[in-house]
Amino acid sequence: MASVLVPVFYVLVVFGGLFTFGHFYRKRNANKPIEPYFPRHHERDTYVTLLQRTDPPASDALLKAALVRRAVADVQRILRLRDDKQALQNLLQKGSVGDDLWNSFLAAEKELEAEIVEVHAEANSFVEGWGQVLFQTASEMLANEKTRAIAEQIPLERARNEVKYGKKAPGAQTSTAPASPPTGFTTPKPSTSPKSSPSLSPPKPSAGADGVSSESEASPRTPRSAKKSKKRK
Repeated sequence: MASVLVPVFYVLVVFGGLFTFGHFYRKRNANKPIEPYFPRHHERDTYVTLLQRTDPPASDALLKAALVRRAVADVQRILRLRDDKQALQNLLQKGSVGDDLWNSFLAAEKELEAEIVEVHAEANSFVEGWGQVLFQTASEMLANEKTRAIAEQIPLERARNEVKYGKKAPGAQTSTAPASPPTGFTTPKPSTSPKSSPSLSPPKPSAGADGVSSESEASPRTPRSAKKSKKRK
């Protein structure tokens, strides 16, 4: 009989200790303040401050601009919560993060839902139906700001890369130009005399032949001189 009561007593002690520990642990966490997931909403504070001004009261244009900036900040928080939710769920299932961070995330979602409803009502108080397009306008403004920030970073990144990797040499772009000949080497210049072109005309006679032919042409023999030469022979 004692051998049966010992395991039963052991199980009761273990489960009772776990139940007592869980009760006090949940009670302590319930009294613990939840750390905010986002920092203080400065755009909302600015709008509320301008709305409460009475001497002098803020103009409608200023209040509308402050409300638009508040909506832009809300859109940023919506995108942040959308990106972090799946990752936090996976980490919570693996036990990598505690319940405090998850509770802070859930509180931020509820607070943002109330913020969106309030901004929608404030926009409709200025112009009826403006609350339906306000967040779309805020999304376009946020995308424009991101694009402008990227465009402003391009010259800085270019300068940083030039310093990191070094500038290209100025002569590197003219590498296709013909190289100059080495010193001490003179390129032969073509002669200015005209080259003889091949033709089918007969070759010119030599100087001796020219002299004989010129003499024969200059002093032709007459018939009398021919007879005198025969008599002499």
